[in-house]
Amino acid sequence: MDMVNENPEYIFAEDIDSLSFNPHQIFSDRGTQERGENARLSSFVGAIAVGDLVKSTLGPKGMDKILQSGTSGDIIVTNDGATILKAIALDNAAAKVLVNISKVQDDEVGDGTTSVCVFAAELLRQAEILVNSKIHPQVIIDGFRIGAKKAIEALQASAVDNSKDPELFRKDLENIARTTLSSKILSQSKNHFAKLAVDAVLRLKQNINLDNIQIIKILGGKMEDSFLDEGFILNKSIGVNCPKVMEDANILIANTPMDTDKVKVFGARLRVDTTGKLAELERAEREKMKDKVERIKTHNINCFINRQLIYNWPEQLFADAGIMSIEHADFDGIERLSLVTGGEIASTFEHPELVKLGHCKRIEEVIIGEDKMIKFSGVDAGEACTIVLRGATNQLLDEAERAVHDALAVLSQTITESRVTLGGGSAEMLMARAVEEAATHEPGKRAIAVSAFAKALTQLPTILADNAGYDSSELVAQLKAAHYDGKTTMGLDMDKGEIADMSEKGILESLKLKQAVVSSGSEGAQLLLRVDTILRAAPRARERM
Repeated sequence: MDMVNENPEYIFAEDIDSLSFNPHQIFSDRGTQERGENARLSSFVGAIAVGDLVKSTLGPKGMDKILQSGTSGDIIVTNDGATILKAIALDNAAAKVLVNISKVQDDEVGDGTTSVCVFAAELLRQAEILVNSKIHPQVIIDGFRIGAKKAIEALQASAVDNSKDPELFRKDLENIARTTLSSKILSQSKNHFAKLAVDAVLRLKQNINLDNIQIIKILGGKMEDSFLDEGFILNKSIGVNCPKVMEDANILIANTPMDTDKVKVFGARLRVDTTGKLAELERAEREKMKDKVERIKTHNINCFINRQLIYNWPEQLFADAGIMSIEHADFDGIERLSLVTGGEIASTFEHPELVKLGHCKRIEEVIIGEDKMIKFSGVDAGEACTIVLRGATNQLLDEAERAVHDALAVLSQTITESRVTLGGGSAEMLMARAVEEAATHEPGKRAIAVSAFAKALTQLPTILADNAGYDSSELVAQLKAAHYDGKTTMGLDMDKGEIADMSEKGILESLKLKQAVVSSGSEGAQLLLRVDTILRAAPRARERM
C-alpha cells in the first residue's frame, strides 16, 4: 500500500526527488557569483587592463591623459597615475584593488603611483601564464613572496646614505627631485623646480610637515617665472581704509560672523508699527556689532583675520582703531596661517587671556602678476614658505602643482629615510638579477614563480624604453648583460636611447619609494591571486512611493 502524506506541513524523504526546484539557487534573483577559472580570469583581466591604461604615462617620455567630466565638462590634463585612477569609474573589483594600492602609494610616499600599478599588473600577467600551465595559485604566491624578499634585500644592499655630509646630501636631494620631475610636465624646467623644491624642504629642517609649504597658482608668465618666497602668502585683500603695512603684528585668527546679527530662523518674521521702531532695531544691531568689535579689540591686536565675511560697519570700526582686517580667508588658508603664525582659531572673545595670538614681523600687500595678495614675513614657524607657480592655463598650473607636490613629498620622505638608490631601470634590473639567482636555489615549481617575479621586474625598464620610442628588446638585453657583467650602476639613458651609468648621470630615487613599489605591488598581486570566487550582491531595490 502506498504511503500518503496526509499532513502537507511535512515532506517525506522519498518525496524530495519529485519536487521541482533548483537546489543550487541560494542567491536572490539579481545576486551573482563567479567561481574558479572565471573569477580568476575576471581578476586578471581587470587588473591588467588598469595597468595597460596607465603604463603609457610611465617614465620621462610618458604621455599625458585628458580626463573630462561627464557632467560639468571640466578637463584635467595629467600623467599622474593616482589622479587618473581616482577619476575614472571602474566596475571590476580587481581593478579597484589596484586603484587603492595606487592611492596608498600616493598618500605614503607621494610618487611612484603609476609604477606600483604597472608592476602589480605585470605580476598578474606572469601569474596568468603560470596558472594556465597548471601551477596552483598558492605555489605562485609562495614564489612571489620569496621574490619580493630577495628583491628588497638586494635593493637595500645597493642603497647609499650621504646624510652625514650636508653638501652631498643636498646634491642627492636635487638629483631625486630632478628624477621625479623628469616624468612630469615640468621636465623642461626640472633644474629650476628641483632647486625650489629642495630649498623649500630643507627650510623645514626636521619638522617634515608639508602644510608649512604653501603652493599658490597664478595665471600669466611662463613656468620659469615661478619662485620660492619666504613666509606665507594669503590670496586675499586687506580691508578698505585699513593699514596696508603692519610691523610686529599680533594676529587674532577667528571664525565668527561679522555681519549684522539678523534673525536667522527660517520663516521668522518681525513686524513693526512705525519706521522709528525699525530704526531702533537697526541701531540695536549696530550696537551689538560694536560691542563685539570692542571685545575683539581687548585682545591687544593690530591684525584681525576672519574666515567669514566682515561687513562695512565692523570693517570701518577696525580701520578707525588702526587694526588691519582681512575677511573671508578660505578654510585651508586660515588653517595653514594658524599653523605658521602659532595662533589659534577663536570663535568667542569673552576671555582674551585664553586666546593664543599669532605673530609675525611684517604684513604687507604685494602684487604678483595682476593679483593683490597679502604677505606675512617673519612668521613664528620660521621655516614656512610659499611656492608661487606661474603658467599659461589653469590645466597647466594644476598639473604643475601635482608635480611639485610629488617632488616635495618624495624629498620629505628622503629626509627621514635618507638612503637613495639608482633610477632609470637600474634598480629594477639589479633586483631582477638577485631574484633570478634565488630562483636557481628553489626546488620544484616554486622556482618558476620566483623567476616570473624577476620577469615582471624587467618589464619596468622595458616599458620606459617603449614609451620613449626606442627598441626596448635591444636596450633591455644590453642592460641585462651589463648587470650580469657586474656593472650594477648601469641604467637606461632616455635622452640618448642607450645604457649609461646612472650614478654619473645623477638619476637617483628614494629607497623608500622603490621599496614601497615592490612590496605594495607584490602584496596586491598576491591578494588577487588568492581569489577563486567573486560574489556580487543584488542592488538595493527602490521602494515604490
